[in-house]
Amino acid sequence: MVVPTTDGTATITAKVTSGQSATLAVSTSRCAEELPVNFENEIVPIFTKLGCNTGGCHGKADGQNGFKLSLLGFYPKEDYEYLVYEDRGRRVFPADPDFSLLLQKPGNILPHGGGQRMSPGSYEWELIARWVRQGTPYGAETDPTLERIESVPPVREINFKSKQQLAVIAYYSDGSTRDVTRLASYEANHSEMALANSKGRITIEDVPGEVAIMVRFQGSVGVFRAIIPQGLPVLATPPEKTFIDKLVFAKQRQLGIPPSALCDDATLIRRVSIDIAGRLPTVTEVEQFLTDTDPAKRERLVDRLVDSPGYADYFANKWATVLRNKRRVGTDIPYTYKFHTWIRRALRENMPYDQFVRSVLTATGDPETHPPVAWYREVKTSTAQMEDVAQLFLGMRMACAKCHHHPFERWSQQDYYGFEAFFSQVGLKNSKFNQNVNQPDMVYLKTNAPSAKNPRSQLDVRPTGLGSAPLDISPHEDARQYLVDWMVAPENPFFAKALVNRYWKHFFGRGIVDPEDDMRVTNPPSNPELLDALTKHFRDNRFDLKDLVRTICKSNAYQLSSQPTESNHADQQNYSSFYPRRLPAEVLYDSVNAVADTPSNFGTIPQGTTAVQLPDNGFNNYFLEVFGKPEAESACECERSAEANLSQSLHLLNSDDVQGRLQNGQGRAARFTRELDRPDADKIRELYLAAFGREPRPEESTFILSQIAESQNEQQAWEDVIWAILNTREFQFVK
Repeated sequence: MVVPTTDGTATITAKVTSGQSATLAVSTSRCAEELPVNFENEIVPIFTKLGCNTGGCHGKADGQNGFKLSLLGFYPKEDYEYLVYEDRGRRVFPADPDFSLLLQKPGNILPHGGGQRMSPGSYEWELIARWVRQGTPYGAETDPTLERIESVPPVREINFKSKQQLAVIAYYSDGSTRDVTRLASYEANHSEMALANSKGRITIEDVPGEVAIMVRFQGSVGVFRAIIPQGLPVLATPPEKTFIDKLVFAKQRQLGIPPSALCDDATLIRRVSIDIAGRLPTVTEVEQFLTDTDPAKRERLVDRLVDSPGYADYFANKWATVLRNKRRVGTDIPYTYKFHTWIRRALRENMPYDQFVRSVLTATGDPETHPPVAWYREVKTSTAQMEDVAQLFLGMRMACAKCHHHPFERWSQQDYYGFEAFFSQVGLKNSKFNQNVNQPDMVYLKTNAPSAKNPRSQLDVRPTGLGSAPLDISPHEDARQYLVDWMVAPENPFFAKALVNRYWKHFFGRGIVDPEDDMRVTNPPSNPELLDALTKHFRDNRFDLKDLVRTICKSNAYQLSSQPTESNHADQQNYSSFYPRRLPAEVLYDSVNAVADTPSNFGTIPQGTTAVQLPDNGFNNYFLEVFGKPEAESACECERSAEANLSQSLHLLNSDDVQGRLQNGQGRAARFTRELDRPDADKIRELYLAAFGREPRPEESTFILSQIAESQNEQQAWEDVIWAILNTREFQFVK
């Protein structure tokens, strides 16, 4: 730290042990003056730095112990009122600043529930004391205001177990700059990769990849990106068939993370059948694929699955859930069924994604004629509509900005209500098909100029795209059309990027930005070049969803083995091997039926309808619930649980549900028992092809043959074999 002592000029020389040095000329002036303290620029950042205005302390909605501050100092004028005028100004004592409650409490000289936050004589103490001594000024109207902050350096490649000191520079409206390193706050987005202390010193751990350090000061956020190489030579990679391969493998070379080899054919057909069609491949499909000698068979497999009904079934299930196609009562059935059918048809016919989104967001009329109206039946208020649209179609969580400036982003309350204004004309009423007054089902447009009221300023806000200028829209125009126009425009930085990142996570288990719906400057992509290239490809191909699926699944990056090596086992974000993941609840349910060779039965719909094909949440049984099928309550895919728990294990191990499928008289175990002339080894082969998509290993066949031969009850023996397969990790995971 450089501390000026007198006016003049000087040269600062920095040397390192290697003998290298650098010099910097500095000049100082007005050292003898006590410069006026600006409350907003200098005092409020101290409260944020010390944690006084966080949601767990005085920044909570009702304050703490009778004292309230605005959350993270986003409203400094209110803070000034609380401090200087509330309770007759008892918190500050200009006659003897050191005895102010504002210092005595956080200094823990007087009892303080938050403990000691600063020490007498510290920089923070002395600055606050000087402000109080000056008469607690707010600051002059001509004082500069903060425009942005920057981290120095903004990005750096850093080795394992190294350290990096950051500097944070604030840029003000009058062109001046200020070093605010000691007043800024720091937080790593992946604590297993790096830690940041309160002074901006970063400690790098031994996990390769990229980590972002969020820097926050006075309502502005910045980011420092640390690239952490493993440093191993990457001597060979699989062939680079697509631009995806080129960019994924380039990142791995940069970080020194050698990729795993390509997966074998058996692994691929099971993986891609699950990921595209939501089902296990049939025995016939596996046999044909494993014996096919065409070098292009993997590409043809992807094409066949994308064009199959299973693709539309599986992705309709995915989209219906996040579009909240939820049945609350029996009378909802016509609406949820029609909306699901519309989604499935749109996917089967490959409706361009921009058109798909426009059809949902601008839906008007009744759901009998316009099925996407069902979205508005569930997402009824303009705030919920705005938040769902931002999260689902733009990859951003805007809820924080409803009450205050977003703590991790640039979005303010003004941005929030400007975006909400696009939905201010939407009205709901009952159609002629619906007599339920509590669940109106018809969307109409009110004839008012679209706007939303900012509750803090009490001013009307015109419809405004995020980061864009307010729009003038007449009362007779549909503001939602303007919203979609802004979303799908080529220059929109959010729309296409959010979709490709969402689909990337579907196929790779982790988004390039993760979580996939939390895209912000302080949560940057692990491979920015890859995300940009995918976004451009999607736009250039006119928002073609099937093309995007083909492009991802035909890449060698997607077709890597899930078996990590000694060289890449620590990698968590660069796709150097395929990340195994649990089968979704619906896929697991259908897979149990496929291996047991028993049909689904959900009661009121045709027998044989699979769990993946279910139109809404109204069919959720215990199996689907315990394995994490969501209730379509949220636009967030995080509602779907992939966590393992004891109830899941017990259900597969000994539930009547699973046992009933194993014992079914028309199931695989019973059929094997009746096939007296068929060799048991052939039955084992069929079972392994059905469950795992591969041939049994010799030792597996030998063991099962011995168990069958020793059993007194052959059907019971086959039931036990199938039961054991259902309880393996290999069966329950896609890998």
